[in-house]
Amino acid sequence: MSIEYVRFQSTMSDERGQFKGVFGLVNNLARNGRLTAEQDRFRSENNAWYDAAYTDPSTVDPSVYDPAVNPGATAWFKPSASHLIERVAGYLEILSAHDVDCHAVKSTDPGHVIYEDDVQVVVLPHTR
Repeated sequence: MSIEYVRFQSTMSDERGQFKGVFGLVNNLARNGRLTAEQDRFRSENNAWYDAAYTDPSTVDPSVYDPAVNPGATAWFKPSASHLIERVAGYLEILSAHDVDCHAVKSTDPGHVIYEDDVQVVVLPHTR
């Protein structure tokens, strides 16, 4: 049986042709000063919760998101990460309030796995 991974990402690619993930999208809004105080509080508290709840792959392998080493690397949740996926709704609400489109993408084969733990994989997307 295949595992179906899920990723929450922008519906439009950036200047490098990549689709930014939900956390990056909200963090960009914060960096640009576009969040309300309540939205920024949610982001800060939940980012801290995520940092405590699961491993940041770059702390295990600093090159995992290095664009020179792993161009286009993206993180995907495993189905076992339901406790992590549940909190994404608040991030999606923030994006919606700022008219930033973000959707869930599901795949049984999102790419070549370069990092894996119990709740996520980081992959290099398949070339077309």
